[in-house]
Amino acid sequence: MKKNTSFLVGLAGGSASGKTTFIRQISKEFGDNQVCVISQDHYYKGLSEQLRDKNGIVNFDHPTGIDFKRIKKDIRKLLKGKPVQIVEYTFNNPDVFPKQITYQPAPIILLEGLFVFANKGLNSMYDYRLYIDADEDVTLDRRIKRDTTERGMTLDEVMYQWDNHVKPAYDQFLKPHIKDSDYVIQNTDNFEDCLVHVIAKFRDVIE
Repeated sequence: MKKNTSFLVGLAGGSASGKTTFIRQISKEFGDNQVCVISQDHYYKGLSEQLRDKNGIVNFDHPTGIDFKRIKKDIRKLLKGKPVQIVEYTFNNPDVFPKQITYQPAPIILLEGLFVFANKGLNSMYDYRLYIDADEDVTLDRRIKRDTTERGMTLDEVMYQWDNHVKPAYDQFLKPHIKDSDYVIQNTDNFEDCLVHVIAKFRDVIE
């Protein structure tokens, strides 16, 4: 029998599927003392350790770029009721000074990211698995808008990543886990109904 003090939730979903929007809504409903949200993005390995494709372009959309060993170590600490300190991941932006982030234990620990189900050891730790899904044309449109406006990328750069990194990774490392999820959040439609369902689930756990 598990003796952890918290309920561990994994939230996976493809690029631009709506994970950030979902987390924002959950954070409005629950305080940090109720739901501790951890982003897989803060556990990217250094640039020199990232996989490169045949053209020498760094592929950030591959699970080998994530330090799962460190994630599991930090999750175990939180599940035992101990706080965790990490350094913010700044997407290799030299103009942003990384902040120190402290995660405090909470009744629900939620780990979100592209590959939170891709590591067998980590995947076996979850009490509940959420998957957020959206149509490909919707996610591609969102990704183009986000990366061209927020990350200064050209349309050609976005489409190169999509065709060579993002889509292959989704097919291999994300899509197969939909069937094993406890609940699928549909973010093309019915998003609000799905959000209500998850909020109710979380309230039950906390109470």
